Amino acid sequence: MRTHHTAALAVTAAALLALTACNPQSSDTGRPAVSGTPAPGAPAPAGSAPAAKTATLPGFVGKGLQTAQDEAQAAGFALLKSHDALGRDRLQALDRNWKVCSQTPAAGANVDTSTTVDFGAVKLEESCPAADAPAPKPAGSSMPDFVGQGMKAVRGALPSNASITVKDALQGRMVLQESNWKVCSQDPKPGTALTGQPVAFTVAKTEESCP
Repeated sequence: MRTHHTAALAVTAAALLALTACNPQSSDTGRPAVSGTPAPGAPAPAGSAPAAKTATLPGFVGKGLQTAQDEAQAAGFALLKSHDALGRDRLQALDRNWKVCSQTPAAGANVDTSTTVDFGAVKLEESCPAADAPAPKPAGSSMPDFVGQGMKAVRGALPSNASITVKDALQGRMVLQESNWKVCSQDPKPGTALTGQPVAFTVAKTEESCP
């Protein structure tokens, strides 16, 4: 009789183990699994946003533009851009020939590493302005005052379909690279209504004095 009871107990225990293994509501810890909560070590649910990563932005003012870009990337900031700090809309085609005058965000800020870092730059032989020169505002219904501003930036402020002529105010030279020239005079005059009429400028090299 004892042998019979022992065999019956063994069969019962095996059946309970099988039921426990097949029960999806049980976990390794013996506690019921909570719906919507991943088990320890389980991957994050699909579609969940990764946590934002922040870092302290180093200071780059005074460094070469290429060096600043390399160091910003090494610090975890991959989104970089630069602009002409003198407001002349020149392209930083060869970054090693430019130096950093300003940066946005400012140095020392603890920011999201997905933030775009913008460098204001001038050529190596140029002096940094006290503050970045603003680019000309887009022309609206009337002619702005463009005298003294870079010709390339001025052209970008006018409507794309505007008829524009540009002439050297000093020597009759060809104006080939407008980013190296500044406006000396303009027609129509500032404040004149813009109704699609042609626009004319006289210019001089940036380092020259207008007549």
